Amino acid sequence: MGALQTALLYLILLHTCSIAVNDDEWKSATATYSKEANDSIITEGACGYGDLHKISYGKHSAGLSSMLFNRGSTCGGCFEVRCVDHILWCLQGSPSVILTATDFCPPNYGLSSEYGGWCNFPREHFEMSEAAFAEIAEKRADIVPVQYRRVKCEREGGLRFTVSGNSYFYQVLITNVGLDGEVFAVKVKGSKTGWIPMARNWGQNWQCNIDLKGQPLSFEVTTSSGRTVTSYNVAPAKWQFGQTFEGKQF
Repeated sequence: MGALQTALLYLILLHTCSIAVNDDEWKSATATYSKEANDSIITEGACGYGDLHKISYGKHSAGLSSMLFNRGSTCGGCFEVRCVDHILWCLQGSPSVILTATDFCPPNYGLSSEYGGWCNFPREHFEMSEAAFAEIAEKRADIVPVQYRRVKCEREGGLRFTVSGNSYFYQVLITNVGLDGEVFAVKVKGSKTGWIPMARNWGQNWQCNIDLKGQPLSFEVTTSSGRTVTSYNVAPAKWQFGQTFEGKQF
């Protein structure tokens, strides 16, 4: 075998190994869709995001079965999903779509996990918007086999902090999180306080029982991979409940 042939064989083997490594990243699951107004899967969900179009997740959002939802810690995480192994329902070439975890798909143990109880434990299942589902499969399908993998979240602009609560119950909803997408820990700091750890209330709503009115606010956010970003003086001293402020991005 000549030097050129040896080099070509090496490149072919290298390419094949690379494909195998990438394919190993994919895991098997199933997917269905739910038709909602404005192409969103839902406007109020278990992650607490509210209007998904307003926070820019929109149609590319999904409800996850309990195996994937992980009691809400997966909220904001991003998944690449593609329809596979179904000649009638999967679109040609198995195109993929990037989804954000925004809701919980509850189990229905009154129905078989093979028909109707698609989110029953221990199934891994995505409940998508109709518009997102149509990007990977025929809408005539009721359920399709898919493969998925975790991917980095690509976001425009910085982290968004939406403040709610009252004088002695302070809560912040954190959205538009890049990188992992999942928030693991949050701290808040007023001009008259040190850094105060916040507890997860539900979804991506974080709380602490302290009066922060009249103080400019800073936030320290840590993702599930351990990356931390600090946004100083995000909210001015005259912030009001219901307002949203933008900080740094990962």
